[in-house]
Amino acid sequence: MSSRTALTRYLIAATLARSADAGAPVGFVLLAGTVPGLHRPELVGALLVTCLMLPHLLGPLAGRRLDRSRDGRRLIAAVCVGYAVLIGAATLTLGHAPLALVLGLAALAGAGGPLLTGGLSSRLAALSPPDEHAQRRAQGLDSLSYGIGGTGGTALVASLAALTGPRVALLALAFTTLVAAALIRGLPPGEKAVPADLVLPLRSALGLFTAPGPLRRVMGTMLVVAFPNGAVAVIAVALADDLDVSAGTAGLLTAVFGLGYLIGSLILIAWPLPGEPERSVAVTVAVVSIFFACCAVAPNYVVASVAFFLLGASNAPYFTATLAARSRYSPPGARAQVFVTMAALKVGSSAAGSAAAGVAIGLGPRPLLAAGAAMILAAAIGMTLERRYHRPVVTPDSGACFDMTKK
Repeated sequence: MSSRTALTRYLIAATLARSADAGAPVGFVLLAGTVPGLHRPELVGALLVTCLMLPHLLGPLAGRRLDRSRDGRRLIAAVCVGYAVLIGAATLTLGHAPLALVLGLAALAGAGGPLLTGGLSSRLAALSPPDEHAQRRAQGLDSLSYGIGGTGGTALVASLAALTGPRVALLALAFTTLVAAALIRGLPPGEKAVPADLVLPLRSALGLFTAPGPLRRVMGTMLVVAFPNGAVAVIAVALADDLDVSAGTAGLLTAVFGLGYLIGSLILIAWPLPGEPERSVAVTVAVVSIFFACCAVAPNYVVASVAFFLLGASNAPYFTATLAARSRYSPPGARAQVFVTMAALKVGSSAAGSAAAGVAIGLGPRPLLAAGAAMILAAAIGMTLERRYHRPVVTPDSGACFDMTKK
């Protein structure tokens, strides 16, 4: 199979899997609101979303299992099948079985989420030619799959729910995950599995994020940026009064943000992001902070639409740079653990940002956007300053990147 065919198959499979991961929470909230006789449906919906999202924090354990796997394709495909079956079972049993059982099914499905996101990304490098240009183009494709999956999954669920009901919409998501499993299983085997005795223990792998070095800096920056990014949807709706439009119209700013991200990802496929990954992360994060500030001061809806579009577009090169950093700086014995851990904690930070925005929205949407801009700019500055006083040392045998403090 040619690399072009493999990447096309990967893009379709990753998009389908990530559409399910993004769309399922929306589908369960809608389903809970339509089940007759369900006590406090809004609480049930929130609990189902929590059960789907919270297990993402188990990502490091899933990543180590993937590092130790003799064939990552089989493991990820099996997880996709399990996710589809569990989502389907939870969908069909809600309202007909004890709620504890439904929540347990959702939690088991959520435990597979890390492999549908970071786990898939960790397999990408082996599907593309090894030269840097080709690798960056592939990372742009991966970024595109996240963008299409994130926006398309929620849009698909919402559209199907309006036409056929949320139960059918969720079953359709489960079916797309089965299709993703078949496509993933058909991918080339990629690189040889790392011998089990060379796979880093979980504690050592997590130590990569606490020891001075590029992974710690990129990880810290990702967590900071994910927090205000997770609040964008909440803040966009809250801008209705400031922009003198309806809440529904203001909510479209989230769609504009998503469109900007998709366009940015497409541009990066045509013109891959150049440069050393950690430096690219620092530069693109600073750009993201600028457009957060632009959103905060937009005087009317038209200008706000442009600002949100540019904010989404600037997130595409930033996220692609983080993918390049994970690929460049993770040692072979912990590659999946690095990818999955960073993806899992990013999801957690984003969810926390959304919740925090809901609590603090009384302060006003513009101050929250300004605070987000300040947080992100501070992260870029902190990353740059720490990087100035450490120089990376790449070991020729592993490719892992460590830091040596300048004397």
